[in-house]
Amino acid sequence: MRWAMLSWMKLLEEWLRTPRGRFKALVALAAVLPVVEATIIAVLGFQAVRGLPPQVSAVWPYSTFQDLRWLFVYHRTIPGFFLTFVAISALRGVLTTVLANLAWPAAVPHPSWRWLLRRNIWVATLTAVILSPWVALSMAFATTGLSWYLIAYLLPLLLLAPFLLRAGLSADWWRGLPRLEVVGWAWLSFVILTVAGALLSAVPIWWGIPLAAVFGAVNALLWRKSVAAVLAPGRVRFRAVPVVPLVIALLLFSFPAMPLVAERLQGGRGGWRPPIMTEPLPDSVPYAVIALGGHDSEYDGEPAVDPRVERYSYLGLDEQKRPLPYTAVATHRSLGDSAAVLAEHVEALHERTNRPIALLGHSEGAMVARTYLERWPVTEVEAVLLFSPLVMPGRVYYPPAEIRRGWGVVAGWELRLLQALWNITDTSDEVPDQEFIRSLLADAPFYRNRTLCPVAGVRMVAFLPTVTAVEAPPGEYHRIPVYELPAFHGELVGRFDVADLVLDFLSGEPVQRSEMQYEVLQRLGSAWQPPPLALRINPVWSAGREADPAFTGRICEAR
Repeated sequence: MRWAMLSWMKLLEEWLRTPRGRFKALVALAAVLPVVEATIIAVLGFQAVRGLPPQVSAVWPYSTFQDLRWLFVYHRTIPGFFLTFVAISALRGVLTTVLANLAWPAAVPHPSWRWLLRRNIWVATLTAVILSPWVALSMAFATTGLSWYLIAYLLPLLLLAPFLLRAGLSADWWRGLPRLEVVGWAWLSFVILTVAGALLSAVPIWWGIPLAAVFGAVNALLWRKSVAAVLAPGRVRFRAVPVVPLVIALLLFSFPAMPLVAERLQGGRGGWRPPIMTEPLPDSVPYAVIALGGHDSEYDGEPAVDPRVERYSYLGLDEQKRPLPYTAVATHRSLGDSAAVLAEHVEALHERTNRPIALLGHSEGAMVARTYLERWPVTEVEAVLLFSPLVMPGRVYYPPAEIRRGWGVVAGWELRLLQALWNITDTSDEVPDQEFIRSLLADAPFYRNRTLCPVAGVRMVAFLPTVTAVEAPPGEYHRIPVYELPAFHGELVGRFDVADLVLDFLSGEPVQRSEMQYEVLQRLGSAWQPPPLALRINPVWSAGREADPAFTGRICEAR
């Protein structure tokens, strides 16, 4: 028996020495790893992460990026996080050693297994450390559903990918610029993983297993081409310059500029005066209207042109039942508190005008309106327009700063560190534990499941910008009429063509338009979202009555 085993191992070793045998082994290993993950996902019925399996055998750094997203969401203690971090870095180093060795060109001298293993374990750990700030940003994305966070963590990943692709193979990877061929293969891997995620999220969950095997085999080809590109002889530009440390420093120092970019992409900051505030309502509108500004909006107290329209104030009403002026910090309160203020405003405006009420909410204002409808089901509100609502927020969790244990605890602390850098230029002094953010996290089952669900007796429509498509994980995310338009978050509410649609809706006409490309964009974004935290395992959420869209693929359903 022992003789037969030794003979079999010797034959296997000889076979692996041949180029054809090594390539077949590379394809087999690169395909099996995604199949294992896809099978686990199918058994669990974890619909929201169907696009992730091909990344498990992807080239550097995409495989590590997937490992970290799982770790940042699914850890409960600080020691547990760091122990798991070390373990998955070591395992990733072993896997990349094997994959790189099998992909090694026959014409290039091969280093020893010991050198390659030691180097890849070290590089896997270093890569995880380098990527961790942007993985933390992915947690911010999954908490708020704001697409600018998605942009903020994918662009650095793409920028660093060609450098990190060289790290496991070259001792001088941190100096000089990667050749264009290396950049091309690194970015092609990103494109293929994006397409793979889209296709896996579009097919039935069990069909994802053979499809994962196909894209795993494609990973094998990418490994072979990428390793050959890195090891190919050629002049390295700026060889003496420590490019990678400079790029990382530049990216980290760019954090204080991010709030300025977010201000441009989110819209609704500062003075917010949509067309409904500046134009009289036609006689065909039977409602009195309350317009709710978004996060960090401000209000100077100037009334609307039409007395039937009022601006919602996050500070409430004065003694004459008129909305008070407010500054950006007033929008940082919890959604529950803001909804209670809105309830007083609805009652006061209804008494003054003797009309049913329509709500026009923008971004956070849309979430306040939806929270109000949930907590005050019997109300004078008969119509609601939601502009750029947060789509499925609260998909992850991190505990408050004073609590040292809970899902995502280390991710929360890294977000607090990043926010300290942002606040260098952000005068609003945002914090990850802001009452608004904590209310999204505390009531995540509701906001994840019912934001865009119908409410009995209320006409509803959601105006969704293009970026909404990449904000939502695969599956259903609305059951109310939607009007979809190309735009960034917050841009729709100020457009005059949309203002006409608002008046049409308020006059009783149906307003709805769904675009086919939205589902395509939703699928394309699925590969780069962090996995949602299962509702049933978080004690903060487990007592809720909501079903989990991450597993059902549907919204508006009770447990």
